[in-house]
Amino acid sequence: MKGNTTAHHSQELKQQFDNRLARIEGQVKAIRRMIDEDVYCDEVLNQVTSVMAALNGIRLLILKKHINSCVREQLMEGHTEVVDELMKTIGRMTKQ
Repeated sequence: MKGNTTAHHSQELKQQFDNRLARIEGQVKAIRRMIDEDVYCDEVLNQVTSVMAALNGIRLLILKKHINSCVREQLMEGHTEVVDELMKTIGRMTKQ
């Protein structure tokens, strides 16, 4: 890909990402502990669902920021191949 391929996130946004990821990391550690302690499967599945929802939330936030900054900048610089890159990324994101 041509052009600038680094992200430009404010310190505030980086902190927001870090806070969310720290919470997710805590949830994943809790799942490991629950499994180790033979917690009832339904409770573990509920925790896994919470982690997946949290990851989806950060994924969508990053996608929104990517489109509104990185993709927009690339298009303004005439690098239309960024649309193909974005479509591939969205395709991977939507595979189940």
